[in-house]
Amino acid sequence: MKATGGAVGTAGAGDVNAFDAFERRAWKGRAEAYAGSFAELCRYAVPYLLDAADVRAGAGSDVRAEGTAGIRVLDVGTGPGTVAAAAVARGARVTAVDAEPSMVARAARSVPEAEVRHALLPDLPFPDGAFDAVVANFVLNHVGRPAAALAELRRVTAPGGRIALTVWSAPHAPGQALLGRAVQAAGVERPASVPEVDAEEDFPRTEAGLAALFAAAGLPGARTRSLAWDHVVDADVWWSGPAAGIASVGQTVVAQPPEVIAEIHAHYEALAAEFRRPDGLLALPHRALLASAEVR
Repeated sequence: MKATGGAVGTAGAGDVNAFDAFERRAWKGRAEAYAGSFAELCRYAVPYLLDAADVRAGAGSDVRAEGTAGIRVLDVGTGPGTVAAAAVARGARVTAVDAEPSMVARAARSVPEAEVRHALLPDLPFPDGAFDAVVANFVLNHVGRPAAALAELRRVTAPGGRIALTVWSAPHAPGQALLGRAVQAAGVERPASVPEVDAEEDFPRTEAGLAALFAAAGLPGARTRSLAWDHVVDADVWWSGPAAGIASVGQTVVAQPPEVIAEIHAHYEALAAEFRRPDGLLALPHRALLASAEVR
C-alpha cells in the first residue's frame, strides 16, 4: 500500500508528472471512502507529529503578533482534518490545505475552527515564513517530487519554526503488506496506470534516507525516528479502502474485472487470518518514519 495520509498533489497546471497526475485521479471524490477506511490508521501518528513540531497546548511564538493566542500551524494534506482538529485542540491557529476538493469540503465541516483551503504542492499560496509550524502526515508518499515538496514546506515556515512529517517506511510492516500480498496471490501485477515515483525523484524510506532528504532541502540535523503500532480494525472495514479505489493498492484492485476482484478478496480473507484476534478484529502491524527539523 503506497500511502494513506490524505492527498496533496504536486506542481501546478502544466507541470504535472505521471505520478502527480495519477494521485489527483486516484483521490478524486474519495474523501468519505477514505475517512471510513484508512484514515483511522494515520491517526496514531498525530500526537507524535504535533509534539515534534512543538505544537503544544499553550505554546507561544516569537514571530506571531504579540497578544494573539496560539501559534500559526499549517497542516498540509489535511485529508478529513484529523491533524488540524488535534492542533486546534492544542490551542493553535490552524490553516489546513489539501489537493482534493472533497477532502477540503470534509475537513472544513469537521474542523470549523480552522481555515481550510485547496492548494497543491509545491506551490502553496502563502508568503515566506507565514507559519510557526508546518506538519504533513503521510503526505510525501503522495507527491511525485518529494524534495521540491519539502523545500516548499521550508519556505513557508518562519525562522525558528519547526517542520514535522511522517512517511511510510520500507520495507512495509506485515500489516501494511497484507493487501499487497492478496493482490500478488491473485497473480495481479501493478497496472501501467498506477505509476511509481521516478527513481531520480525518490528517496530511501529509511531514517537515514529521510534525514538526507531534509538535509538536501536545507534542513540539516533533522531528528528522525521510527513509529510502530498495531492498527486494530474490522476486516470488512480494511477491505473497504481498496474496494473503493483508495491508494495505489485500491487503484490496482478496481482496475481488475469483477471475477479477479473477487479472487483478490478471497486471498485477502485467507491471509487476514494471520492477524485475527480472538474478538474477530485484525491487529495489523505498521511502521512509519517521523522526522522534524528547525528552520534556521
